[in-house]
This record gives sequence, C-alpha cells and structure tokens, in this order.
Amino acid sequence: MPEQYKNESLWPIAFRLVSQEKQIGRWTTLSWSIEDVCLYDEDEKAALAMLDDGYVMPLELHRHERSDYRFNLSSRDPHLFIVCEEENEQLSPLLITAAQGLASSYMDGDYQVLHIKAPLQIQAWMEAFIGRHGEQIEYRRKRCKNKEQKGRSSGN
Repeated sequence: MPEQYKNESLWPIAFRLVSQEKQIGRWTTLSWSIEDVCLYDEDEKAALAMLDDGYVMPLELHRHERSDYRFNLSSRDPHLFIVCEEENEQLSPLLITAAQGLASSYMDGDYQVLHIKAPLQIQAWMEAFIGRHGEQIEYRRKRCKNKEQKGRSSGN
C-alpha cells in the first residue's frame, strides 16, 4: 500500500481488528472490535500495520456525501464505520467511512460493519470539510399540478 498523508479530504487511520470468542448458549462465536486507533503518530501507525491484526486505511471524504456527514455529526455520538469482509472466519477491512447511508448499504449485503466513536479531531476535520465545500442542499422534484389529471390521488 503506498504511503498516504493527511490532507483536506483524506486521513489515514491505523487500528487493530481484534476478535474474542463469546459463548452464546451452547454455541461459540467470534465477536469483533476495533482497538488501538491511531490518528497522528507515523511510527505508531507503522508498528500497528506490521501486526497481524493491524491495518492502516484511509478515511476519505467525498463532496456528494456531505449531507450524510452532517447527519452523522449532528447525532449525539458521531461514529466512523469500518466495512469488513469475512473470509474463513476472519474479518478484513475494506473501507472506513463517516457516511451512515453508505455503511448501511454494505450491511444489506454480506459484509459486517463495525463502528467506533469518531474522535474529536476527525469531527473537527469533517466540519472543516463541510465548511470548505458548503452544505449539500437536497433538492426535491416538483410535482406536476395538472388539474386535468385523473387518478386515485386526484379525488375523482
């Protein structure tokens, strides 16, 4: 993976993806969590990436997802979502996003989505991104108000 540096729309984040066996009734299952999140220290990021369960992945912000970021930031506890793919009972992360809508679309598929509370530094960075590019205004299509139109909703 080429070395990535933080800029106005990309922030490399290092973390560990840790599994723990849990007993549920008679069954044993793996419970996954995100630990040791590192935002700044390049040496620590490199050390985490060298571990078997360590990863460095970019959180990339996109202009077309600004309303999702605003929705996330206006919630009580903003989160980052880590989309993971399961292979041979092991999870491997595919992407990190701050857009809840994107994360939920992956949940509809065969992916597992983990989440962590968004660090304050990331929240401020996202606010700055929205401030630089402006709030995304959602446009709704206007309905045709043709009086001659007949149908169930026209009252005729």
